[in-house]
Amino acid sequence: MKISTRGRYAVRVMLDLAEQDSEAYIPLADIAGRQEISEKYLESIVSVLSKNQLVRSLRGKGGGYRLAKKPSEYTIGSILRAAEGSLAPAACLEEGTPPCSRLPFCKTRKMWEGLYRCINEYFDGITLQDLLEDNETFFRRQR
Repeated sequence: MKISTRGRYAVRVMLDLAEQDSEAYIPLADIAGRQEISEKYLESIVSVLSKNQLVRSLRGKGGGYRLAKKPSEYTIGSILRAAEGSLAPAACLEEGTPPCSRLPFCKTRKMWEGLYRCINEYFDGITLQDLLEDNETFFRRQR
């Protein structure tokens, strides 16, 4: 499994917003500048985050983006799934995919299911707040 730039940047955007005043709307240009990411590319990312109700947006003067909830209420898994669509390491595990014709005799399915479970448990066990605090004890515990 490989997390795309879209997923990695989505986490960076959310973390950037978490570091700002929680009541203020932050202009996309400010985020793009701090994160050194193209503003045009960020537009597509925040659009997905907004559609998934992870951020709130406000148009016009004084507009921008802010978190819809507290940093402790966001898991990295929820952010990555919003940006990536799925964290499944194999296509047969993605929701809505028709059952694989090899399923009745597939000897690798359980292995992929185990990896998928580990991926979800790991990313769902980390919040934006954990990243904000850069808690070394927390990350040592995750290894």
